[in-house]
Amino acid sequence: MPRVKRGVTSRKKHKKVLNLTEGHWGARHRLIKTARESMFHALDYAYRDRRNRKRDMRRLWITRINAATRMYDMRYGEFIHGMQLAGIDVDRKMLADLAVHDLPAFGAIVSQARAAHEQAPAKAPAKAHAKA
Repeated sequence: MPRVKRGVTSRKKHKKVLNLTEGHWGARHRLIKTARESMFHALDYAYRDRRNRKRDMRRLWITRINAATRMYDMRYGEFIHGMQLAGIDVDRKMLADLAVHDLPAFGAIVSQARAAHEQAPAKAPAKAHAKA
């Protein structure tokens, strides 16, 4: 059986790792052992943060909607509840965009939500549990 020299394969594998770690600091993009470790961590962070980005964007949208609804003397929770009662089906991403770029249109939605919220029957206050 002929001898197989692995230089070409190793170089290709190393090059792939070093290309992925381009821009990392110091030895983390130069030396193969530290670069491989750096690459694994970077890929882990990228996987995790692709999911966290969705969470962060939703928080940002809610913050923007809340700020805009406060301008119309309404709380975020009341606004969302009023929208549900009014049958307005607009997601938070679109509402946040309206709040930033088209405040009069957002104000029209707020007024519809307020009207629906005020017409809804008020809930009875929750009773405190008495300990025996």
